[in-house]
This record gives sequence, C-alpha cells and structure tokens, in this order.
Amino acid sequence: MEVDIRKFFDTLDHAHLRELLQRRVRDGVLLRLIGKWLQAGVLEEGVHSTPDAGTPQGGVISPLLANIYLHYVLDEWFAGEVKPRLRGRAYLIRYADDFVIGFEHEEDARRVAEVIPKRFAKYGLAVHPDKTRLIPFRKPVSTSRKDSGDGKPGTFDLLGFTHYWGRSWRGNWTVKRKTAQSRLRRAITRIADWLGKHCHWSVGKQHQILGQKLRGHYAYYGITGNYRCLQEFRREVKWLWRKWLGRRNRLGPLRWPCFEQFLERFPLPQARVVHSRLGHAAKP
Repeated sequence: MEVDIRKFFDTLDHAHLRELLQRRVRDGVLLRLIGKWLQAGVLEEGVHSTPDAGTPQGGVISPLLANIYLHYVLDEWFAGEVKPRLRGRAYLIRYADDFVIGFEHEEDARRVAEVIPKRFAKYGLAVHPDKTRLIPFRKPVSTSRKDSGDGKPGTFDLLGFTHYWGRSWRGNWTVKRKTAQSRLRRAITRIADWLGKHCHWSVGKQHQILGQKLRGHYAYYGITGNYRCLQEFRREVKWLWRKWLGRRNRLGPLRWPCFEQFLERFPLPQARVVHSRLGHAAKP
C-alpha cells in the first residue's frame, strides 16, 4: 500500500506535537526553543501570519518534528496495535513523511487502508486520496524469460525511485529501482532553467557547475540497476547545454560534430553507479 500524507507540514497539530514531545523531552529550554520555531510565523507578500498548525516549510526542524510525530502516530501504532491483528506478515517502510506498507494478504491491506485515514484524522492529518492506493506487488509467476503480461504486478514510487519487478542478470525475479519519471523531468527542468538564467556565464564556469550538478544527481540516483536513467539524464543535459550555447553563437546552433569536439575540452561527468548492493562503488 502506497500512502501520501497531504500537506503534512501544513496540517501538523501543535497541541498534539507538544504532547508527543513531552513524552521524551523533559528539558524545558529545548521545548521552548521548539515552540519558538513553530510560532516564528510566515511572511507572505509582506503579510506576517502565525499559524496554529504546521511547521516551517524548508525549516531545519521540520523533518525532525515529522519523524517524532509519525513515530508515535504511525510507527508505534502499527507495531503495537495493527500487526498483532493481521492474518499475515506486514512491513512498514517510512522515511520522514513518506512511507509504504507491505502486506502478505490483500484482506489485511484493505482493512488497514480503511483505518489509516481515521487514525491520521485524529491527529490533524489527512491522506492524499489520489496518491494513496493499494498496489498488487506480488512476485510474477511467469517462468519464461518474457512475461506474458497476465497478472503483471504494479509499481510504486518512494523517495524519488520507482520500484518494480524485473529480471536479474541471472534470470531471477528481483525488485528493481529506477529514477521516477516525475523526478527525472523535474531535474531536467531545473537544469534548463539554470542554463537559461546563466547563459551569459563563461563556458568554464558553466562547465564547473554542470559537473557539480551531474555528480550530485549520480550521488543520489546512482544505484544498481538505474544506469539507463543516469545516461538519459546526462544526454538531456548535453542537449540543453548545446542548445543554450548555440544561442550565444551568431552562426546559429552548434552542429553535433563541433559540439562533440567541444566536449573533449569540457567533458561532462559520465553516468556512474555510486551505490551498489554490496555497499561499495561499482561499475555499470
């Protein structure tokens, strides 16, 4: 089951949060400091407002408070009250306000799917009706190399990756991950926007920053099985850089042979798998 909490940082109830914090934190100074963070207010179009719910968007304290809040609202509740009542095994995987729950039996999944909105509503949260869904994610039963398509399992996105069933190089079924299309499009759009705003920069400076952006992308998305998406991202960055360099050229767009020669002098980092399943850098 894939669950999305709607506007978590906007709807988090301050009274419930203080109650949960006081279970673990006894230091009044620290509690007052957190209270100041929550009451700092928001400045929008010159108007200052102090909301009685939510945490600062982008604030350093927000992910920490999300973990504390959901630890009691979700983690402990799921482990102590939900799992003992299920017929089969179940697993909760959560990072901050993103999480998925895996169930052995569909009946268990449907029962929990009905209860979770009520549990969250009790603490001032709501689940997104479109992004919260039940997904059949069983291992494919096909024994052939090419699946027939009948009963094909679904996919789900978590932390920027699409999780799906695929064949390993030995031919066995395994859960694979690739860059989610929405994240890939967003990353490409950001590169395009950056190039548009900095097309007047020197080529050397552009090359330096683009290299940093590519390496940063590889550092997060460079996992085993995701090499093709890394290559696609690098191809798009090359195409965009050529496009914007061409707009600086009086003769029009750069031809690809000329641009390839240009890249020999200003090479972009190659797509690279950084995180292997063995826990060390690996070659694609």
